[in-house]
Amino acid sequence: MPPPFQGWNHLLAQAVDAIGSPGFPAALQGVLRLIAPFEMMNGFRYTPDGRAHDLHNPSDLVDRGIIVEQYLAGAYVLDPFYDAVRGNGAASLIVMQDLAPDHFRLSEYYRVHYAATTIRDEIGFVLDLGDGHVGVLSISRLGASPPFRRRQIEQFGDVAQLVCRLAERHWRTARPPSPSGEALPSAAIAHPLLTPREREIVALILKGHSSLSIGAVLSLSPETIKVHRRHIYAKLKISSQGQLFRLFLAGQSTAA
Repeated sequence: MPPPFQGWNHLLAQAVDAIGSPGFPAALQGVLRLIAPFEMMNGFRYTPDGRAHDLHNPSDLVDRGIIVEQYLAGAYVLDPFYDAVRGNGAASLIVMQDLAPDHFRLSEYYRVHYAATTIRDEIGFVLDLGDGHVGVLSISRLGASPPFRRRQIEQFGDVAQLVCRLAERHWRTARPPSPSGEALPSAAIAHPLLTPREREIVALILKGHSSLSIGAVLSLSPETIKVHRRHIYAKLKISSQGQLFRLFLAGQSTAA
């Protein structure tokens, strides 16, 4: 059922009045919870050079070290949401149920980072923050909460453009982070022993794609992908995705 019209208008007016003030995120969260309950709202800004920055993550956020600090340290380059908003034409609403690769829950990224956040399901509002900066404001269900139902997702989609315009007005005036001279976390995937094609495959493996899915993305047969994977593992002297992920993490620390 859609939210009560009178209650929706009342809370929406409060959110509009709060734009530019510290109370805006809580006011917007109250509006969105009229559509469906969720436990967490947080957000990140992505810059044109491929970096991630904090957009809205309260200081008292539970598991901030994992949800924010580990993410910003480099895990974000494996996030389906990060991939979805790179380039132009991203929809106003992105849905983890639709974006996650076929083996996402089997990936080391999911096991080591995403599952540790206790996020069960996630929806993101995509924000145009100007000068090529893109924000994603996420609402998440945590722990034992059920995933969002399809009808709830559709209702969030119905109000997505309104939510995005409000959030853009609030966060677009924030001073964009200055470009950093540090190496990008994605450079950790660029191992000198690997060919450009092998680096593409490594990135897709780390993101949770199966050989079948990688083949579909790169227009190659699953058998060819399996051959590439064997060559990659041989070059790197590893034998599992877990070792590949640890190599990626080690590359992050070297890049930093």
